[in-house]
Amino acid sequence: MAGKIVSIHSFRGGTGKSNTTANLASQVALTGKRVGVVDTDIQSPGIHVLFGLDEQKMGKTLNDFLHGKATIREVGFSVGDNPGDGEGLVKLAGKNLFLFPSSIKGGDISQILREGIDFNMLNEGLQTAITEFELDYLFIDTHPGLNEETLLSIATSDILIIILRPDSQDLQGTSVTVDIARSLDVPNLFLMVNKALPKYDFAGIKSDIEKQFQATVTSVLPLSFDMAENASKDLFSLRYPDHEWSVALKKVVPYILEAK
Repeated sequence: MAGKIVSIHSFRGGTGKSNTTANLASQVALTGKRVGVVDTDIQSPGIHVLFGLDEQKMGKTLNDFLHGKATIREVGFSVGDNPGDGEGLVKLAGKNLFLFPSSIKGGDISQILREGIDFNMLNEGLQTAITEFELDYLFIDTHPGLNEETLLSIATSDILIIILRPDSQDLQGTSVTVDIARSLDVPNLFLMVNKALPKYDFAGIKSDIEKQFQATVTSVLPLSFDMAENASKDLFSLRYPDHEWSVALKKVVPYILEAK
């Protein structure tokens, strides 16, 4: 099968999108799949931190590719060969997980803000990454909100997972995103609720949101102080696989693996 593009999106920032993307991609890699992760949040990149990658270790970035200074092959960083030293990250040793990071340098970010992104080139890069790395899944950590690059990544997705918190601002914004995804004929549209207060009725949240959007809620993840305390230092679901947040996150994996 050709590799599937899985876009992880949220209407607003602060929903835990990068954390969720990194943890989900890692869980899928642990099942033996070949997985890529692209940080297309080029204005405020961050997913590299979760994989223990800092500016010194980074090498070539998506920015270099977009400016014709590197091939996508040179950008792909093998997490399985360089898993970092977190207790969770170590579990990725030898796995087929590749990260395509964006630059964290101020000059590179301001150049993208000034000149914009060549969307055709970005799309071509994603397709090339799938082919050259023989990926089963390519996860895209999108920029929050709705702008041109987000619409492009939604339009090219085989699977779109929209993350929302159970509050009225997120519900309103998600409603717009769902309508757009449906108009773009995304084959598999899923919702995931994050940061639900533990005192809430999770089954009730799931059924209310499914009714409101006529879309599947894959899981409801609790607001977790343990998760916040982890502060992006390691991959939480790998380090604490039995924690309630990790258990809830892992419920999303079958939806990705079984999507047609």
